[in-house]
Amino acid sequence: MTLDRRPFLLLALAGSLAASLAACGQQSTPPDGPIALLDGPATSLGALRGKPVLLTFWATTCPGCIEEIPHLNDLHGRYGPRGLRVIGVAMSYDQEQQVRALRERKGIAYPIAHDRDGQLSEAMGKVRLTPTSFLIDPQGQVVYQKIGAFDLGKVSSLIEGMLPKG
Repeated sequence: MTLDRRPFLLLALAGSLAASLAACGQQSTPPDGPIALLDGPATSLGALRGKPVLLTFWATTCPGCIEEIPHLNDLHGRYGPRGLRVIGVAMSYDQEQQVRALRERKGIAYPIAHDRDGQLSEAMGKVRLTPTSFLIDPQGQVVYQKIGAFDLGKVSSLIEGMLPKG
């Protein structure tokens, strides 16, 4: 039996196009999706306006997601005191106990949300592949989107431009 690869190619092309548009400076405003933090009050994208937000969708079984954790911890530690909000969003198919265990095992310092019902994924354009990252400026515009590992230098530079000098 042969596998029809057309759906996978279309998905890859759509992801590449979205990432290319975001990387080329195309901005979009995501809907105000709910963010259910594991250990804190629920919030929303609207409630975070005024600060840059790096929202990263990840899964406990995703090797690329695990590799990004030190970079996200670094960004959180470096820019968090100046206003950046880094939020890791565990996918709906992850069990909360697995998410919590991985957070402890890997020393994740930034807040973790669990998209239990997939509403945030839907609000951000039906995120299905992990890792998928969105950098949202203080005005609520997505200024960078990446499926797969993000470019740490580019993201750091964009964040620097959004934060007060410190």
